[in-house]
Amino acid sequence: MAVPAFLANLSASKLTEPVENLRRIVSHAVAYGNTHTALESFPPSVAQTPAEVPKGVSVVDPQGTWDHLTWRALDFRITGEHSFAYEFTTLTDPVPGDCRFAATAHGDLNGDGNVSTFSVYGEKLRGGDAHALAGMYIDKELE
Repeated sequence: MAVPAFLANLSASKLTEPVENLRRIVSHAVAYGNTHTALESFPPSVAQTPAEVPKGVSVVDPQGTWDHLTWRALDFRITGEHSFAYEFTTLTDPVPGDCRFAATAHGDLNGDGNVSTFSVYGEKLRGGDAHALAGMYIDKELE
């Protein structure tokens, strides 16, 4: 009886990291979008950080890993151990004046090469405020 409960709690604790960190990224992206003009509503895209998804372990990044201009603009950095890699993408919108973004976390929780992906999206439409879109896209939650 205790083993299934332990495994459920272990899985839930591993999923707290991407949910909380994406919440932080999105919150700061929305604040950034509400203080910038439509042409530059969100910071530029930044590649997955760290470049390699941690494989079944928690890692501590070398100094400077989170120094990219976009991570600084979003006031986001990880100073301790983490099991996910993050990216921020400013999406091209075909409607002039509209801006969108995606914040994504990738993790390989058991080191088998299969990656869990968590994504949250946001937008600022011409004349409106920046906001996060409802919900979170999750692919292979427990991979």
